[in-house]
Amino acid sequence: MKKVLVTCKIPGPALNWLAERCDLEVYGDGRYTMPDQELRSRISEFDGVITLLSNQINEEVLALAPRLKVVSNYAVGYNNIDVTACTNHKVWACNTPGVLTETTADLAWTLLMAVSRRIVEADAYVRNGQFDGWFPDLMMGSDIHNKTLGVIGMGRIGQAVARRGLGFNMNVQYTDEMVSSSDIKGARKVSFADLLATSDYISIHVPYLPTTHHLIDAAAFAQMKPTAFIINTARGPIIDEAALVSALQDRKIAGAGLDVYEEEPTVHPALLAMKNVVLAPHIGSSSVATRQKMSELAVQNLWRVLEGQAPLHAVNKIE
Repeated sequence: MKKVLVTCKIPGPALNWLAERCDLEVYGDGRYTMPDQELRSRISEFDGVITLLSNQINEEVLALAPRLKVVSNYAVGYNNIDVTACTNHKVWACNTPGVLTETTADLAWTLLMAVSRRIVEADAYVRNGQFDGWFPDLMMGSDIHNKTLGVIGMGRIGQAVARRGLGFNMNVQYTDEMVSSSDIKGARKVSFADLLATSDYISIHVPYLPTTHHLIDAAAFAQMKPTAFIINTARGPIIDEAALVSALQDRKIAGAGLDVYEEEPTVHPALLAMKNVVLAPHIGSSSVATRQKMSELAVQNLWRVLEGQAPLHAVNKIE
């Protein structure tokens, strides 16, 4: 019987389906993932593994896994997987794109609205008993309608965010070296420099790669409007977090909405004290329906490979 490891319990009934078809081992109760050291010591036992972004699948791990045929990542991103090493070891590397697009775009939009209209700050103001009546300049925030939205990365999620911006009658512009034109009518392509200089809101939707590490750094913040807000639901290290703190402290930008962090789960302590920053714990795809769909897709990818078929979504190709 095929043996499968799930490095952290994932939501929904998909694991029950899988358990009926293989020797399944699930690590923990869903709160923590299998530590890398334990994963390395156990990986030789398994034909397939379902992983999280926090599990590093590299040459060292793959060299210890002669039985392994598939790594099925429970995420659309796969920067935790050495794809070249997987291909060299004839191991399929899979992800879960598509099913989380709209949910993650919803969260990006939630952060944008929350930080611009000071929702978290206003909620605390009421809960702390400070609200003692209406007055004209109470909790004044920034408008969203008729402003300019800059989308960095016009893939599935970037396009979904762009559509939401158009619904708010925003001037939507984007930059993406891999996209020559967009299917989103009304969105226009601009240079990276122009996007930084002219956008009132900037939302990041590029994958984390060596070329996108610290894409938003001190020089980028220096080009932005002092009234601009930046939103990140992609990957934390795309923003130089120390530079972000400096930009906020020096009022080079107006605020930020973050779902991801450079040294996750650690958050720069200065951000925790800032009222013009909204912080979420990496919950971009965290709706009940979406997380269950991700489970189903991760299981389908894995099982198809173990049955001798190509996975539904792979980031490499095994001949």
